[in-house]
Amino acid sequence: MEKEEKINVEEVEEEVKEEKETLTKKQNAIMMIKFVLFSASAGIIQIGSFTLLYEVLKLIWWASYVISLALSVLWNFTFNREFTFKSANNVPIAMLKVACFYAVFAPTTTLLGDYLTGTLLWNGFLVEAMIMISNLVLEWFYSTLFVYRGSINTNERAKKEKEKESN
Repeated sequence: MEKEEKINVEEVEEEVKEEKETLTKKQNAIMMIKFVLFSASAGIIQIGSFTLLYEVLKLIWWASYVISLALSVLWNFTFNREFTFKSANNVPIAMLKVACFYAVFAPTTTLLGDYLTGTLLWNGFLVEAMIMISNLVLEWFYSTLFVYRGSINTNERAKKEKEKESN
């Protein structure tokens, strides 16, 4: 009985390997462009909310940064998962993976940013921009290599597009 179950598991694993398709250079380029554009829209949300909190409400830099970062991450995750990576993987698991990234990134950049703006008296917007650029690059690699690895182009949108292409 156990041997039979193992064979079935191996068959399923082989089918999954066959179903996974390698992305072409064009598909990778389109995916990267979408990622940058959605990240730019998240950046607008981040800068807008940061400006409101930091300049208008006069919150300290780190509080403004953390709140604006959280807003942009939620926006970015939602749109990149659906439209860029077209992933059908489990949403809570994907969110947990992203949360793990930000569990390291957010405190590190908050402390660094607070030091740069509070101790070295750097411009808050300059620090915000530098951190946003590093976030873009790091999150791209983290998302493609870890969060969505093996689940890119697996949602209904991707299936419909693939079906359309084959007709």
